Amino acid sequence: MLYITIIIASLMYRSRFDQSLDKFTLDYVSSISDDSEIAMYDIIGSQAHVMMLHENKILSKVETKKILAALEKIKKENLSSSDAEDIHELIESRVVKKIGLKIGGKMHTARSRNDQVALDLRMKVRDDTNILCKCILDLIDTLVSVAEKHTDTPMPLYTHLQQAQIGTFSHFMLSYTDSLFRDLDRLYVTYGRINESPLGAGPVGGTSIPIDRNSTARMLGFKGLVENSIDATSGRDVIAEYASNVAILMTGLSRMAEDLIIWSTSEFAFVELSDKFSSPSSVMPQKKNPDILELTRGKAARVIGNLVAVLTTLKGLASGYGRDLQEIKPSVFSTSKIAVSALVVLNSMFATLHVNKQKMRRVAGSGYLAALDVAEALVNEGISFRIAHKIVGQLVHTAHRSNKSLSELSLAEIKKSLTEKQIEPKKLLKVISSIDINTSLEGRVSRGSSGFAEQKRMVADRRAKAQAYRSGTTKRAADVDAALKGLSVKIHSIIK
Repeated sequence: MLYITIIIASLMYRSRFDQSLDKFTLDYVSSISDDSEIAMYDIIGSQAHVMMLHENKILSKVETKKILAALEKIKKENLSSSDAEDIHELIESRVVKKIGLKIGGKMHTARSRNDQVALDLRMKVRDDTNILCKCILDLIDTLVSVAEKHTDTPMPLYTHLQQAQIGTFSHFMLSYTDSLFRDLDRLYVTYGRINESPLGAGPVGGTSIPIDRNSTARMLGFKGLVENSIDATSGRDVIAEYASNVAILMTGLSRMAEDLIIWSTSEFAFVELSDKFSSPSSVMPQKKNPDILELTRGKAARVIGNLVAVLTTLKGLASGYGRDLQEIKPSVFSTSKIAVSALVVLNSMFATLHVNKQKMRRVAGSGYLAALDVAEALVNEGISFRIAHKIVGQLVHTAHRSNKSLSELSLAEIKKSLTEKQIEPKKLLKVISSIDINTSLEGRVSRGSSGFAEQKRMVADRRAKAQAYRSGTTKRAADVDAALKGLSVKIHSIIK
């Protein structure tokens, strides 16, 4: 029986040839090892196709019942290893083995592996997109919660990795959420282009058999068709778009990981990772390494590499299906797995992050992070910004040479520093003395700034925004589930 199965599988699509592929060639061309990711989609797509053939009187009820029943049994079987070239051949050969070639051979009427694989890939990426959207929203919710706890936690903000301005820890967390919202929106919009059915396009030019492509699209939860049959079978731009979106997402996650790596060093000590997300050294007992964050940087590189692999495959192909497209699948599947894992791990990591508020406040209050606040206070006194910039620059120079902060400068030192006569030294001393961490953050009024009031407003705004996206994502997933449940009801009404 096993021998017969192998023969059926190896000859299923080789009608013209009198020889089967030898083992090494079969190993070379086979995609079975990758196709486990789309096996269930291939079965469900086949069931929808068979139901459509029945509805259009191309298959009888008896034929439809036998094929659908065979496909239902195959759902429970191990499809991970075979001598078939791909999952499509394997499933069809299993159907033929169960019910014979006379009826089983009708399952593939009016379709091709070309539109089959395009369908399977879109169904897979459609689900992955919804999963990723949910994972991004989960991370956003966590970041907003962390931000809400730290709207009044000062810390230094950086440019060029040099201390720049006084900010808050919440502002950093909200900057991550806003980046993630753009990642979410890119995936959310791409979903609409993914959610179109290529099934029924045939090998490249359609079919003469009177099928109803819209029917299969509806049964599978698609909102429309990839109408042109050439585009349907050879186009993979939406898959490349998906891979690109995820590569951009992973690049942002890598930047977050790098921030946490820096902040968790002994030199910074702004945050401490939970032991659950740290690794020890094999020889140095004191070490607490951020290996998981480092792996996030490394995995971002893999996802970027996957995108390059997809685009490089596509850039040299003529229109019409080419077997090269088979090589896109592992890149896409790997991309999805890595991104979902990264989002889940980082979500848990941020949720358990210990924030050293005292250390960050101490650093924010030292040095010259209030320099711009002093300059802007002088602008409010009627001095041009460029002159104010020069005055404060001279004060910082004097303070640095004396190893003092700006607030520690004496009246005599201020007088000595001033080359501009735009303001009296006593008044300048009063301005400097009036600015500290709290007044700096209370005075930030520009929209989206790190000011205390803006932090509270942005936390509430991002929470509402996340909820709106979650409602839309949940509805999309529910629409697909409802369509597939409807298909399942149709199937069981036939095979009962």
